[in-house]
Amino acid sequence: MTRRFVDLSVALENDVAADPAYMRPKIQYRDHKQTMGNLLGDFPGLDPRAMPDGEYCAVERIDLSTHNGTHLDAPWHFHSTMNDGERASTIDEIPLEWCFQPGVKLDFRHFPDGYVATRRDVEDELARIGHTLRPLEIVVVNTRAGELYGTDAFLSAGCGMGAEATSWLLEQGIRVTGIDGWSWDAPFSHTNARFQQSGDASIIWEGHKVSRHRGYCHMEKLHDLHLLPSDNFVVSCFPVKIKGASAGWIRAVAIIDD
Repeated sequence: MTRRFVDLSVALENDVAADPAYMRPKIQYRDHKQTMGNLLGDFPGLDPRAMPDGEYCAVERIDLSTHNGTHLDAPWHFHSTMNDGERASTIDEIPLEWCFQPGVKLDFRHFPDGYVATRRDVEDELARIGHTLRPLEIVVVNTRAGELYGTDAFLSAGCGMGAEATSWLLEQGIRVTGIDGWSWDAPFSHTNARFQQSGDASIIWEGHKVSRHRGYCHMEKLHDLHLLPSDNFVVSCFPVKIKGASAGWIRAVAIIDD
């Protein structure tokens, strides 16, 4: 038996259209020569030439949102309460057992951009792959957005998961889900078009807002989901522990035993 690891995460980097312009990360890189002044401050009298190749260290400073890159959203991001009135959990309060579980992939690449997936869509896909959900399995959704990551089309690409589909998954005992799009819900551009026609505010962030009634987490901006089988893999998605935060960055990885 061989074990394979599939990196499901995108890199944090400058100048990639992975978020709206106002919230993109800014990374400042300093190389081994540029940091020498810091070392000299710690070691007065040190001759820089005494260091191997006259180098100290490379370091980066980052202006970052917890929702940049591949990340896990906590219920606190979705609403101030969950489970019909409890204070919503922040990312440092998420049970670790939620974040290392068998995975299931729903292939929704055939749905058009902006489509809102339903319970029936989920049930049909599970029937197609012959899988019955078990509590705490991690469900990931492969949309058309994955193939457009890094392009200007990414933010408006892919389908989203509606309130009905999300509620049904949670009723099966699912607590962590994920998607390769910018949002678990349909892209804002498509939702806004529907809102302008209907005036119905309930369609805005409808999948996220299910957490008001049953708290859950989801991953956004997953990558390379097309490389995964439909099931028989494990997902690891432990978030960085940020006190009181609405999300945490993850190095999402799928582990496959062949």
